[in-house]
Amino acid sequence: MLSLNSVFLCLKNDMIMYELDPFVKVKSSGGLATIEFYHPRHNALPLDMLNKLTAEIRNAGNNDLIHVILLKSAGDKTFCAGADFEQLKQINNKHEGLQFFSGFANVMLAMKDCPKPLVVRLQGKAVGGGVGIAAAGDLCFANSQASVRLSELNIGLGPFVIAPAVERKIGKTNFSRLSLQPDTWMTADEAKNAGLFTEVFQDTEAMDNHLDTFLKKLATLNPEALLQMKKILWEGTENWDSLLIERAAMSGELVLSAYTKKALNKS
Repeated sequence: MLSLNSVFLCLKNDMIMYELDPFVKVKSSGGLATIEFYHPRHNALPLDMLNKLTAEIRNAGNNDLIHVILLKSAGDKTFCAGADFEQLKQINNKHEGLQFFSGFANVMLAMKDCPKPLVVRLQGKAVGGGVGIAAAGDLCFANSQASVRLSELNIGLGPFVIAPAVERKIGKTNFSRLSLQPDTWMTADEAKNAGLFTEVFQDTEAMDNHLDTFLKKLATLNPEALLQMKKILWEGTENWDSLLIERAAMSGELVLSAYTKKALNKS
């Protein structure tokens, strides 16, 4: 008999899941590694999950049997809600703040440094750090229900860590539009036109059908050529290792401010 800890109905985003606990899972087949994550709070990411994502991306990148990586989340309505607010509330000093926001920095650095093409599958909403993960993919496919928002200013922070990846994809004008209007959603078509989404599909089934064919083809291509393409695509980002950690420290200090503490406690 299944326990209550293994079957539940997620109330707010209408996802029927078969595990209560958060997870990061990896499965590999035919040269494709699929990395999937899930958290009951709208796929928000606490530090332990960020660390697991970083490790799994690096492991897949170093595996000679893997030629392409798909990064996805579970559920239908939300790709990723960004930072886990419950964990943000528990940060009590600059070291803890730096450690937490470095988690997002490390995921994006792992995506950037991965020697294999890394494709993001985005269904539904992406907020804050979730937008950064989408931007750090080499390609990002979405369904028509997808939308993105940079809401950090609402809690007294800013999208500092993810800014380089997001700006690289959508440009400073669109980044300013989103970051300085933290209640504004960018629709799927707008995100495609801005350069964040590679392609938008009418529904998730059409997206997954395309991804199945596309990724199988990509996994058969010359790995040496794919490696060189990856290097070319990320030229000019060599300073990100230090830049993203500096930005993490900035966020780590601001999360201790009275403004942010008050905003988080209201959420």
